[in-house]
Amino acid sequence: METHLQSTDLKNDTLLRALAREPTAHTPVWLMRQAGRYLPEYNATRAKAGSFLKLAKTPALAAEVALQPLARFPLDAAILFSDILTVPDAMGLGLYFAEGEGPRFERPLRDEAAIMRLAAPDPTAELRYVLEAVRETRNALGNRVPLIGFSGSPYTLACYMIEGSGSDDWRTVKEMLYARPDLLHRILDVNARAVTDYLNAQIEAGAQAVMLFDTWGGSLTAAQYEEFSLSYMRRVLSQVRNAPRIVFTKGGGGWLESIAASGCEAVGLDWTVAPGDARRRIGASVALQGNLDPAVLSAPPARAREEVRRVLDAFGAAPGHVFNLGHGISPHARVDTVEAIVDEVCAYSRQLRPQAR
Repeated sequence: METHLQSTDLKNDTLLRALAREPTAHTPVWLMRQAGRYLPEYNATRAKAGSFLKLAKTPALAAEVALQPLARFPLDAAILFSDILTVPDAMGLGLYFAEGEGPRFERPLRDEAAIMRLAAPDPTAELRYVLEAVRETRNALGNRVPLIGFSGSPYTLACYMIEGSGSDDWRTVKEMLYARPDLLHRILDVNARAVTDYLNAQIEAGAQAVMLFDTWGGSLTAAQYEEFSLSYMRRVLSQVRNAPRIVFTKGGGGWLESIAASGCEAVGLDWTVAPGDARRRIGASVALQGNLDPAVLSAPPARAREEVRRVLDAFGAAPGHVFNLGHGISPHARVDTVEAIVDEVCAYSRQLRPQAR
């Protein structure tokens, strides 16, 4: 597959070239959850919308907040502003956000009849507002940098759909996994079809790279990870084409080789993985993305710059590194520290590869 397809007209295609493991003059940088509550302008737009869900479901406002970080920082990509749980919401589970408690579903999947009725939504209908946000964001970007689309992985979506909310131990999910694995596989099968259709629709609408967030795959045993998470992501990746694909399993450091062989162009690393070890284990077959500890964003800028240099030194100057966090930005991140991090990535990585053009 040609992973560099949509970079031709971009003023800055550094991200796409890094994902294709081509030499770049600097290490591209973008940050998971880069549009969010740490930015005062985001909070103002969210207040104008009235709620997070209204913000995410209003394409013009979603595009507005997606571009806010690029107005502050010289980032190498924008990412669609949305939420991974829009997919199960479109399946009729009733997504809502309880103040101070995070996302919840009104109708979690607990009985066999509801699970058997579950169906993949048509993204051009039930998720049309997301596709409109993709188009509006691409238009507003004016080909400055690429736009990243995304989805939760089939397993991560299933965790929320079954549990009904976030969890420390995913007890209800694990009970189903052990007692009725057939029901969990049924949910995952539907989710895989839904995620495939959703990502392909985002690419058709204008996303130039896509990412699978497998946030809770790391809560599984090694055997369970293959059966309930990776096998379904592999199915999605085999049917999502025409854009480079990034897979990020939080807590997935033990399975890097398998993730790299799943059909993706890049493997996301969390902060627990040593970049040098990851490169030795995976080789040059895929790009690597990561992996600064998000907690660093609450530190003073000078200290954060030191950590950036440490991460870049660990990855080395070889092509195929996208600088990012090991997870998303906290609402408590310091704006001046984020600014210092982005600046240091660009400046220091240029020193590491002065021969690149």
